[in-house]
Amino acid sequence: MEIFQNLYSENDVLIDRKERIGKGIFGEVYKATIKKSNKRVAVKIILEDKKYKDREISIMQELNHPNIIKLYSSYNTISYQIKNNDKIYHNIIMEYMPQTLSKILIFNLKNKIHLPLIIIKLLSFQLLKSLGYLKSLNIIHRDIKPENILINPFDFTLKICDFGNAKHLNLNENNSFYVCNRYYRAPELILGSQEYKYEIDMWSAGCVICQLVTNYPLFMGKNSRMQLIEIIKILGSPNEHQLKEMNPKINFKNKFPFIYPRDWKSIFHNKINDENFFDLISKILVYEPNKRIQPYEALLHPFFNDLKNNKFFTLNGKNISYPNHLFTFNQIEYKNNKENIEKLMHQVHNSININ
Repeated sequence: MEIFQNLYSENDVLIDRKERIGKGIFGEVYKATIKKSNKRVAVKIILEDKKYKDREISIMQELNHPNIIKLYSSYNTISYQIKNNDKIYHNIIMEYMPQTLSKILIFNLKNKIHLPLIIIKLLSFQLLKSLGYLKSLNIIHRDIKPENILINPFDFTLKICDFGNAKHLNLNENNSFYVCNRYYRAPELILGSQEYKYEIDMWSAGCVICQLVTNYPLFMGKNSRMQLIEIIKILGSPNEHQLKEMNPKINFKNKFPFIYPRDWKSIFHNKINDENFFDLISKILVYEPNKRIQPYEALLHPFFNDLKNNKFFTLNGKNISYPNHLFTFNQIEYKNNKENIEKLMHQVHNSININ
């Protein structure tokens, strides 16, 4: 059954060019309004480039998940040019979300504010859940970073957006390794692997979860070589087996100097003192892609037990209900992850009954 329905057209939408809310390599995002209903939406405008495959709209048409931005409609516009070199623009009408995680973290860093641990758990859980859903559909996002994570500050609902780099995984097809923002780029990508899979998104998610604690990226290299060095400073030097797991075609002529891995607790400088957090991160940020914990396995981790024990959390003296979708799963998720979802729901049921 086709989930996507074309709800609006060019004549239905009023784009506010003064309210740009996002900008990337492939397009810009503006606030807009549906004229008849006065409904607030976001519109992403992309210049068509025939050199590149434009998968964004077709992939978004498949998606229907509370932690992924909703596509309402799309239409093309033409900018008529001299000498018949007309430009075609894709206009993607999407659900509007008031805040990006990037802006929240930048504000917190400037003002020396840190997210409460319960909010870190709540956002991390939703991020991992969204990646589990994409994996169920055989889709890799390939650009998970705070700028592409949207937040509703009223109930802390999280939604990932920007599927401009996303693609369906095809094991018979090589992938571009020059994807994902450098700070969140998995080491196999830095090493030039073209045979990577969903695990690159899990690495990016692990980097984002660490940034929820510190407000700044965990690995901040000035270029690809320095990025790998920053990773090695924490994870230690990869051995020959690990290098082969990241990229079987890698050349071993330039060996890395031996560096011991650091203890995760020492890395966060008392910003967080939660052994379950350190354990979860140690299972995500792993050199070997096939050893990284999978999204629905991660949801079972004890780090998220606080979410399973209650129906609301307390923030600034107020009781705030968790988003209704937190422990609901659709048929696609359940079909592909039945065992882990049933374990999770068993944990939730038992925790609430005990309390």
